[in-house]
Amino acid sequence: LREEPGVSVIIYDQTCAAEKRRRRKKKEYPQATERVFINEAVCEGCGDCGQQSNCTAILPKETPLGRKRVIDQSSCNVDLSCLKGFCPSFVTVTGATPRRASSSARSGDAQPDFDSLPLPPVRSLEQPFNILITGIGGTGVITIGALLGMAAHLERKGTSVLDMTGMSQKNGAVTSHVRIAARPAQLRAQRIATGEADLILACDMLTAGAADAVSKMRPGRTLALVNSHEQPAGPFARDPDWQFPTDDLQALIRDATGERAEFLDATALATALLGDAIGANLFLLGLAFQRGALPLSLEALLRAIELNGVAVAANVRAFQWGRLAAIDLERVRRQAMPAKTITLHRPQDLPSLVEHRVGLLTAYQNAAYAAGYTAFVERVRQVEAQAVGGERLTRLVATHLYKLMAYKDEYEVARLYAAPEFRAQLEAAFEGPLKLSYHLAPPSLDRDGAPRKRRFGAWMGRAFPLLARFRFLRGTAMDPFGRTGERQMERALITEFRSHIERELEDLSESTLTRALAIARVPESIRGYGHVKLASVATARAQWTALTSASPVEGSEVLAAADPLSA
Repeated sequence: LREEPGVSVIIYDQTCAAEKRRRRKKKEYPQATERVFINEAVCEGCGDCGQQSNCTAILPKETPLGRKRVIDQSSCNVDLSCLKGFCPSFVTVTGATPRRASSSARSGDAQPDFDSLPLPPVRSLEQPFNILITGIGGTGVITIGALLGMAAHLERKGTSVLDMTGMSQKNGAVTSHVRIAARPAQLRAQRIATGEADLILACDMLTAGAADAVSKMRPGRTLALVNSHEQPAGPFARDPDWQFPTDDLQALIRDATGERAEFLDATALATALLGDAIGANLFLLGLAFQRGALPLSLEALLRAIELNGVAVAANVRAFQWGRLAAIDLERVRRQAMPAKTITLHRPQDLPSLVEHRVGLLTAYQNAAYAAGYTAFVERVRQVEAQAVGGERLTRLVATHLYKLMAYKDEYEVARLYAAPEFRAQLEAAFEGPLKLSYHLAPPSLDRDGAPRKRRFGAWMGRAFPLLARFRFLRGTAMDPFGRTGERQMERALITEFRSHIERELEDLSESTLTRALAIARVPESIRGYGHVKLASVATARAQWTALTSASPVEGSEVLAAADPLSA
């Protein structure tokens, strides 16, 4: 078209993945036949999957071995773009569907008598009532605004709904300005003015803390009901170490509303009660109604949900559970997770940490391999106790020496896939027949030195236990994988790290401890597979070079310049 005179227009006409997901929920589009699942044990937390897909359905998962990744099946667009990440932890599941929550709260016997819930006092409309709904695209924010508008219309009230969608199709920020008045003539503008919001329905805490949303709040006037679920936004897809600023956001919202803010994890409760996180927004709406924060009747709201025509029964249940939460939140929490407490068993003291890692290294290779780890950590502990006291350096060495020694080669990936824990995780996440495909980049198939991921069928699951049995060949002359540059580099890193620590132990003192800690912390950034890991190793070696050439007091400053988070 560049040869054509004048202006030319090219229209790329294709249904986006987010829109396909919306239509699937309405049963207007064929259901996905494949789902993606991450083997937590194989995942290195490098974030390459997020960088390749820019998808916010890839969530962080904190584990005793650091931050990993998990797929949020409720918000997954099923476009499979995350498979582009260079990582063997991804499998595709064919034939099964995400398992719905089996909480007793969803069974007929456990359902409370919602009809007996007391009705809140009717809020007067002496002046227009302003509701700002904040959230991210694809989670039903616009639907909440439409329901409120329809309920107001049914009561013959004046209403306006202004949706600010922006980049919603990429899970970007979405806001909906809803204004309700006794008569249409009272509404002269659709957008809520600065400091004029009466209610903030924060379906997402991060967007509620944005400058535009905060500007609508006013102490003494605004009530904020906030979903405290930590839903990572765009920055996490690009920065694997991004931390959700929960404390800062809550402090900001409380200050802007004059402490008239309520935080609860509506996503976790809705998922447990209804089996799908999409019910969180209706849950929050029910909470707002029962708080007496809406100038609308129960009949109008329920009728609006019915007229919407999408998952009516589930949406009504979510709304009613939110009402009950306003009256007895603890009861709702007990019924959502009646006898299940999720605890992260992170080793707290040094002996427990070392014992945990020794067990993992024994399974990884053998007892002799683990004994080498124990001996080195014990040497560091003795020197640190005698030179400066405490165990800060020893804990870092124990954590990161294990990380380097347990590098995930072909034998280890096979062992982790063959472990019964992986099958248990799959069965907890999906129901129905589980037909798996694995996405691997075996070096034996490389012809030009550039590994490429390939799809392998379910038969690979039967090959993994056999391959794992040959881990005794690791590092020997008979190791068919040990000659690759990546494996040689991984073995060399163990020696390099120990050498750096040995040099620091020679003159360890209060004045050199800061530099020693910085050097011991460097392996935090070493992660991933293939070219992703090579890049992280190059960065780590540059940090080591800078730290070892710096004076002791400059150690933390050097690391801060290279990696502020680690410092």
